[in-house]
Amino acid sequence: MSIVIIDYKGGNVQSVKFALERLGAEATLSADPEVIRSADKIIFPGEGEASSAMEELRARGLDKVIPELTQPFLGICLGIQLLCRHSQENDTQMLDIIPVDVVRFNHSLKVPHMGWNNLFDLKGDLFNGVNEQDYVYFVHSYYLPVCEYTIATGAYPEPFSAAVQYKNFYAMQFHTEKSGPTGTRIIENFLAL
Repeated sequence: MSIVIIDYKGGNVQSVKFALERLGAEATLSADPEVIRSADKIIFPGEGEASSAMEELRARGLDKVIPELTQPFLGICLGIQLLCRHSQENDTQMLDIIPVDVVRFNHSLKVPHMGWNNLFDLKGDLFNGVNEQDYVYFVHSYYLPVCEYTIATGAYPEPFSAAVQYKNFYAMQFHTEKSGPTGTRIIENFLAL
């Protein structure tokens, strides 16, 4: 199985690569469209700010490549937000794969929402062997509202989409690679899709 981690200078690619290596899986870091298109599985990590990440994706032509992919695809942290239509973060047009807008947490809340938090309302094969209220690690100031594509929720304090699925695109708001045994199980489940 060939696994590609999209490396567009916008993600925590090394920690994702190390998480895969702990599972005995080798991954290639690449921003090359042909390498990405030929992969069996694709992982799309992200950290930082939406508009800068989108500039990097556009500069590499990945804004055109990613929406056309048909293999299992896993977005992580900012990676979930980049798959959406629009973000309130610097009024940014995103990849427009998942037809949902990203919004900022209420200004009365401390942001970023950072630390360990529970998962609820788990649906689908990514959560095989994961229990309701298992803990995962979040760092984010923007979020996807709960919607028809939500396959897990978190709360801060209102519910938000902790994970979504749209066609072959799966995405997590939390850092699977930093979420201990729960995150490891989710990565294993993704590799088994």
